[in-house]
Amino acid sequence: QVQLVESGGGLVQAGDSLRLSCAASGRTFSSYTMGWFRQAPGKEREFVARISGTGGITYYADSVKGRFTISRDNAKNTVYLQMNSLKPEDTAVYRCAAAALGGSDYRRYGYWGQGTQVTVSS
Repeated sequence: QVQLVESGGGLVQAGDSLRLSCAASGRTFSSYTMGWFRQAPGKEREFVARISGTGGITYYADSVKGRFTISRDNAKNTVYLQMNSLKPEDTAVYRCAAAALGGSDYRRYGYWGQGTQVTVSS
């Protein structure tokens, strides 16, 4: 099965940028839609962004559109989330996930990373 490991989180100030990485196992990486989700303490898990297997289709939550960019390098089995103009409300644990079928509902994703913490101070 697919194994996912996130990295790149940290503590930054409002307006700063971070790039998260998600390294995946498996020869069939390009067959999976990849998504990023986040969850803050006391809040529900929410969809952030997704990208199709070949990278041709991307979709973003309204809250991050224009600030975040999802991309993938299938030769490296890696998905990225470039986060610019970070806001305190972006503070959360960010997790990447893989789905055999597309969509923004977390229930469509069968494989999950352990998460990486992003903290944005005001």
